[in-house]
Amino acid sequence: MPVADRVAQRRSLLLDAGLELIGRRGLSGTTVRGVCAEAQLNARYFYESFPDLDALVLAVFDEAVTQLRACVSEAVEAAGSQRADRIRAMIASTVAYVDSDRRRARVLYVEGRELAKLQHRRSESSSLIVELVADAAAGHQPGAATHRAVASFLVGGFGELLVRWLDEQIPLERDQFVATATELFLAVGRVGARLSSAHDADT
Repeated sequence: MPVADRVAQRRSLLLDAGLELIGRRGLSGTTVRGVCAEAQLNARYFYESFPDLDALVLAVFDEAVTQLRACVSEAVEAAGSQRADRIRAMIASTVAYVDSDRRRARVLYVEGRELAKLQHRRSESSSLIVELVADAAAGHQPGAATHRAVASFLVGGFGELLVRWLDEQIPLERDQFVATATELFLAVGRVGARLSSAHDADT
């Protein structure tokens, strides 16, 4: 196997190990030594791919975000042009992605609140999701203040709602949860549309 392929393979093993430790034990239970033991690699191979543990954490987060975006984009594209169908597809694909592997939810929504670099990366990712939700939910041109305010409210609220559902604080079956979240998105989107119209009338 070429050297570059071996390096890529070891990096993939380290990412898998990072997901396992962060997703099961949290950041407080994740160390370079633990990641190497989980990946069954010598520590020197860790530093071959990552300068420190924070870099691995960010890479694990980025990989989860990339996979989630791909799932959501594919689902939304297949849903057609109706706004309600696109919103439901976005929510259903997100729920399916994290529910099929609960470690992903911990990486995406829970861990790293005290890690500044990860919080910054999470904020950047949320901003992109806000634009997607704003375009799908409110039906106005992306970038309008009311438009983005509603989308930000929806994205932040949905993340909290999803975590609570995964923790079984909200006793709903997956389909029920998706239907409930979809109705909430659409209802808030309708309110946002009225607010935007009122703002346009005032100006």
